[in-house]
Amino acid sequence: MLKNNGTEMQIHGIAASPGICIGKAYLVGREGVDVVEKYFVKRENLKEEIKRFKNAVKKAKDELNKIIEQTPKDFSQHAHILETHMVLFKDKMLYGRTIETIENEQVNAEWALKTVVSNVKAMFSDMTDSYLRTRAADIIHVSDSIMRNLVGAETESIASIGKQVILVATDLSPAETSQIQLEKVMGFVTDRGGKASHTGIIARSLEIPAVLGLENVTRIIKNDDIIIVDGTAGVVIINPTDQALIQFEERKERYEAHKAVISRESHLPAETLDGIRLQVMGNIEFPEEVVAVMAYGGDGIGLYRTEFQYLSHSGFPSEDELFDKYKDVVDVITPRPVTIRTLDVDGDKAVSYASDADEANPVLGLRGIRYCLQKPDIFKTQLRAILRASAFGHVRILLPMISCHEEILEAKKILNEAADSLENEGIDYDGNIEVGIMIEVPSAAILADIMAKSVDFFSIGTNDLIQFSLAVDRVNRQVAHLYQPLHPAVIRIVKHIADVARDSGINVFMCGEMAGDPMNLPVLLGLGIKKLSMNPQSIPAAKKMIRSLSINEARFFITEVLKETSTKGVMNLVQNTYGSILSDKIFNEG
Repeated sequence: MLKNNGTEMQIHGIAASPGICIGKAYLVGREGVDVVEKYFVKRENLKEEIKRFKNAVKKAKDELNKIIEQTPKDFSQHAHILETHMVLFKDKMLYGRTIETIENEQVNAEWALKTVVSNVKAMFSDMTDSYLRTRAADIIHVSDSIMRNLVGAETESIASIGKQVILVATDLSPAETSQIQLEKVMGFVTDRGGKASHTGIIARSLEIPAVLGLENVTRIIKNDDIIIVDGTAGVVIINPTDQALIQFEERKERYEAHKAVISRESHLPAETLDGIRLQVMGNIEFPEEVVAVMAYGGDGIGLYRTEFQYLSHSGFPSEDELFDKYKDVVDVITPRPVTIRTLDVDGDKAVSYASDADEANPVLGLRGIRYCLQKPDIFKTQLRAILRASAFGHVRILLPMISCHEEILEAKKILNEAADSLENEGIDYDGNIEVGIMIEVPSAAILADIMAKSVDFFSIGTNDLIQFSLAVDRVNRQVAHLYQPLHPAVIRIVKHIADVARDSGINVFMCGEMAGDPMNLPVLLGLGIKKLSMNPQSIPAAKKMIRSLSINEARFFITEVLKETSTKGVMNLVQNTYGSILSDKIFNEG
């Protein structure tokens, strides 16, 4: 949506990282990459053309290697992503198919690469799984670096920026974001990307405002334009009026002051007004993020996504490699708990070396526990690594994408085999390790009473549970507004899961994004959810909100919530009942 009030213009995009910044735009170009001409290559010259492509790949790899070597230790998360890109230079979807296209179609390397990347974009465009979307973006970033070398375009160095700016780009690759100097770069604005993209993840980790997915912002904004980036509301204001500048400068000051307050209070316990203490933990993807969880006052790791170690390898990681990463996290977080989720990517697209089969819809295909049960050796390797790490602290195992009881039984059988093999080798592990399941598929929610008999805890993955229950693709702009955590159906599903867990005497956690929004907390507390896990940056505000609530009042409140028949009705009820707390700009000022 575009609003133009005279010379001032507002553009709405995806709110990827909260906060406000005001400054001059700095356009990061893509010289020579977008315009590619096609020409045919004689058969006798094909070997030379393939060699030219390979040389461009090598040069791009050398450039990336240099960036990795120069990446500061504080940016170790970037280094992990860049190492993934090193693997992708030889990925069969990109490298192999480009060479095949040059040979089979007798075309120049630039056109072959462009054709392959276009096919990759089409393949991934309708997918909802964030890991698959990220993989497509990774391939595009790597192809851009190869293309620049093929066409002889200049590589722009963000590290050389000498003034305070707001970056405006089609997208920012991990190689580019790794060069960011925080004293120079105030925020990001991009055409592409979203909350789950690397650009969004990096913006949040650097704690700078970002609005992504603006589609054509690079055509609208010019170098040195004054812009306001509101990363909380997802708004970019171009050439703001004096009144807007004053208004947003004041909001920026208030936001930063309140952020400082809640950060100082983040280590206070998440204890309600009536003395009930809740656990507020962090979700992590990289071992290094455990430090952020502790810095923001997290009570442990409620969800450790383990996929990245697989995505960053050209082959499956070894047991020792997995163990080292898991132990690193356990060592730092102990005595707090860490919940390690087993591999949850599909075996074709996200781990491309694993399969040659194509799936029309991998999000609903061979992924998560389904993939692991079909590949028991891979699964057992990971389980052995997790069990070994459990000897060093409080570790839980979380099984993803469970849709039937049989999957739990089969997974636990393989877990027992892994434990027996460690015992036979005299290797220590926690023999009483807790095993839980993600409740993210409607069938698992419906069968919760049966599932509860075979597990130690539930973890509600609201991102997929809401998406699957409401049949809404949360990254599809046309229907994303229908993705509503406070939809009456979602509330009833969560209530059923929580009631079953309570009656069965097992713990229930919530690790989806729903847990990190202060507006949802009165409802969640009323439903009996007392263990929450969220992105580390959301922990302070969630804990502050909890300290403003009463469990007894929330239980009474939920009886009124369950009478509502619409999302709007629920939201109005929350606002009317808890508006005095939620209106505190600590939670929603941007």
